[in-house]
Amino acid sequence: MKYLIADTSTCNEAEVQRLLPLVPLFRREQALRFKHVFGQWACLKTWTMLQALVGRTCDDVYYGAYGKPYLEKGPYFSISHCKTAVAVVIDEEHEIGIDIESRRHVEEGLILRTMNEAEQALIAAADDSEGAFLDLWTQKEAVLKARGTGIVDDLTSVLSKNEGECVISRESWSLTFPAIDLQSLPHGTYVSIATVGSCPSVRG
Repeated sequence: MKYLIADTSTCNEAEVQRLLPLVPLFRREQALRFKHVFGQWACLKTWTMLQALVGRTCDDVYYGAYGKPYLEKGPYFSISHCKTAVAVVIDEEHEIGIDIESRRHVEEGLILRTMNEAEQALIAAADDSEGAFLDLWTQKEAVLKARGTGIVDDLTSVLSKNEGECVISRESWSLTFPAIDLQSLPHGTYVSIATVGSCPSVRG
C-alpha cells in the first residue's frame, strides 16, 4: 500500500492550466465539467498523484457496477478530497478505499442517522465529539469505498468491530490509520484507509 496526501495551497487557475496537459483526455474532460476552480484542480491533482504512485499515465480506466473506477493494468486505487486536502492510495493486491474530511460542525441528526448506539455513546463521551464523529465517519466511508458500493448501505451497521477488523456483508476489512507526518496533514483534517487483510493500525 502506498499513498499521497497534498494540501490545497496550490489550488488556483494557473495550476489548473499547468495540470491539464499532464492527464489523459478523459480526465481533462471530467475536470472541465466542474464550474469552480477547486473541482477542476482536485480532479486533475488527484490524477497526477495517482500517476506518480503508479509510475505511468493512467488512461486504462473502467468502472464497476456502482461506478467505482479501476485501472485495467492495476493497481487498485482510491481517491478522496475535502476543503483542506486531497488524497490518493494504491494497493497492488487488494481492494482499497480512502476517505479524507475537513473538520466541520456536526448536527445531532447526522450522528443519529449514521452511527449505532455504541458509536453514539463513544462520541458523546469524547472530549472532542466532532473529532470522534469524523474519525468514525472516515472509517465508514473508507470501508464502503474499498467495497466499491459507496454510501448505499445502512451506515449504522458498517463498522462491526471484532478483534480490530471491520466486518461488512460477511467480508472482513481491516482499518489502517496511515502514519503521516503531522506537519504534512492540514490541521483539522481526518483520514482513514480501509483494505482487505492485515494492516497496522497507527494514527498520524
